[in-house]
This record gives sequence, structure tokens and C-alpha cells, in this order.
Amino acid sequence: MSLVLETNSSQESKELGEKLGKLLKAGDCVLLNGELGAGKTTFTQGLAKSLDVTGEVTSPTFVIAREHKSKQSGPNLVHVDAYRLSTLAEISQLDLVSDLQDSVLVVEWGKGLINDLVENPVEIKINLDESNLNKRIFTITAKEELLRGLR
Repeated sequence: MSLVLETNSSQESKELGEKLGKLLKAGDCVLLNGELGAGKTTFTQGLAKSLDVTGEVTSPTFVIAREHKSKQSGPNLVHVDAYRLSTLAEISQLDLVSDLQDSVLVVEWGKGLINDLVENPVEIKINLDESNLNKRIFTITAKEELLRGLR
């Protein structure tokens, strides 16, 4: 099932991420796709806020993966940028599956690479609106109960 939501500012995109973060639990995986500058990291910053994790959430483009520990008893956040990865073998070397048992995994550019490693990921496609540079269109594909929580 899919849900389409629009945001009109980076703050609204963060708020949407925060709303989703409140619905996630350890073992959940979110795949974020969208062109450069679409707001994948901005969305993840909101998600991280609701998980209450340590450290500033920035794009992990050059380090590939960054772990943010929970400040409370909730799940950690593992934030991955798979843009420069091209094979399942490269993804497997990150050992993301073992991180999943006590973390929420967010993977930018992960479609087609992570899908085989996790069951039922939340897939989010972020599109830019050419007529309004602040507007983002989020197409979220997930289980119905999660989508109900986002409505």
C-alpha cells in the first residue's frame, strides 16, 4: 500500500520524518530514494529527533554508514548512504542485518540493494516539484498499519 504526502518546507519534511520515527521500532528499515537535494537527510534528521539519538545527523555520503546511539532505551539509528555502493556484496560487508535487531536502519539510495536483506522495508520516494522548489512529494510504501499512523 502507498500513501502520497506533500511538504512545503524543510521543516515540514523534518516533521514528517519525526512522525514516522514515532511509529518505527528496532528491526525496521526505511529506504529513501530521490534525486540529489531532494531532502533525504533532512527527512532523516526529523526521524532521528523522534528516536532521541546522539549526534548530529548529517549525510553519510563519505563514511557510508553512521550509527547514532539511543539516549533512552529505544532503538539506535543506523544511517547509510548507498549511493556509491553497487553490489549486494558491498552492502553485505557493512553487516547491516546484525545492526537491525536493536536499531532502525535508514538507507539513502538503497532501493534494489537492501530489499533482499530485509523483509517489508518502508520505501519512500521523494520527488521535487519543479514549479515550487520548497515542495516535496513523498510516496511512502509500507504496511497499512504504518500508513494509518501517518495520515
